[in-house]
Amino acid sequence: MSRRGWVLFALMSVLWGIPYLLIKVAVDGVSVPVLVFARTAIGAAVLLPLAWRAGGFGTAVRRHWPALLVFAVVEILGPWALLSDAERRLTSSMTGLLVAAVPIIAVVLGMLVGDAERLGPVRWAGLFIGLVGVGVLAAPHLGGGSAWAIGEVMLVALGYAIAPMIAMRRLGEVPTLQLTAACLAFAALAYTAPAALTWPSSPPDGRVLVALAALGVVCTAIAFIVFFELIREVGTSRGMVFTYVNPAVAVAAGVVFLDEPLNGTILASFALILGGSVLATAHRAPDAGDGVAEVPSVASGGPR
Repeated sequence: MSRRGWVLFALMSVLWGIPYLLIKVAVDGVSVPVLVFARTAIGAAVLLPLAWRAGGFGTAVRRHWPALLVFAVVEILGPWALLSDAERRLTSSMTGLLVAAVPIIAVVLGMLVGDAERLGPVRWAGLFIGLVGVGVLAAPHLGGGSAWAIGEVMLVALGYAIAPMIAMRRLGEVPTLQLTAACLAFAALAYTAPAALTWPSSPPDGRVLVALAALGVVCTAIAFIVFFELIREVGTSRGMVFTYVNPAVAVAAGVVFLDEPLNGTILASFALILGGSVLATAHRAPDAGDGVAEVPSVASGGPR
């Protein structure tokens, strides 16, 4: 990979690893609808002009609006609200680790709909290891409100696993920039009324405003621009490997900036979930025997 490719890879690992930290900060000062509206509206304001200048934006939306709307619901509208609500009770690092189960869920869904490759022993082992990691992380928190929050995050992971299937089956003709800009605009419109009804009576403090601005500008608009450049530079399969690094960034950010705990349970679940994801999503080498892993392929959609 070129030096530029490594720089873009490192940027993406951070840009989609820190939203959990920023959500944790922002949700302490504004309602969930306000948070989601701010992030999507800011992101749309930056990306819509770029999508329009690229050409074909209006045509793409008119031809594919039903699929675009469904994609926006399972990738943005639902997940970002659920994540924000869950982080009222869960740490940002725990949330980031639970979302790391997306590749494992994607493999299971692929099996159910017939899209997955035949699984060898290594990939089956990866599924089992990853699910054990989720259990190790979630088990101590299954009492009270935390159980509900964990369920919300797992719904987020399910949405992130379903969204790429919709994109591949129904939106393959839509350029990624147009797809992203349209979905952010849909989401912002959907959350306009709920945000207005729950708008804070007084301005939030500075750290909340900074978190909202960073979520919209850095973790959404800039992140997608960098993402497109990364895929163009190194290709989809190699570029998407950064999603294995995101959870480490989420954990580190929570520990360093929010004094969240870093204990044996967190470390063990991190190793199990990430190791399981790598194994479960590894391609088989064409001339190798069963269970020989090649390059990992992440079926994970977009913004975090």
